[in-house]
Amino acid sequence: MKQKIQIEKKQNVEKENLGEGKIIRILSEDLKGEMKIYPALAKVKGISWSFSNAVCNVLKIDKNRTVESLTKEEIDKISKFVKNPNVPEFLVNRRRDFKTGEKKHLIGADLELQTGFDIKRLKQIKSYKGYRHAAKLPLRGQRTKSHFRKNKLKGVGIKKKQKMKVQKPAVY
Repeated sequence: MKQKIQIEKKQNVEKENLGEGKIIRILSEDLKGEMKIYPALAKVKGISWSFSNAVCNVLKIDKNRTVESLTKEEIDKISKFVKNPNVPEFLVNRRRDFKTGEKKHLIGADLELQTGFDIKRLKQIKSYKGYRHAAKLPLRGQRTKSHFRKNKLKGVGIKKKQKMKVQKPAVY
């Protein structure tokens, strides 16, 4: 009798483990199936917690649903909405694009590329921020005496203590 109960428990555990390994791909990001939608969307690069909240509210998706419970149509709706969001301007991550002047929301590789182009432009026009990026120093006024040293000049300004050599007594 005890063996039957143990065998049934093992089978139940195996069934539960099969459901845990499910991975769903949303917006070119692999998300675990057991995660809730609200934090799972925030894992995608370019989607903040507040934007994730806005997506759930506008599309009327329950935040506590798991990712694996989404249908194919709902996943398509989410991806279409994120690419062309209808949200207030303060939630968008690129409010006034430098070239076009329009508001955009970038995610994933597009966001990384655009950030890289912006930094190159700052270096090219030789702005203060561009110089700071080129020197790998902080941009926003942080102090640099103790931080941001990156092991380049570790010993500069600090005298190194020399180990005193202990002389052995001469044996005659």
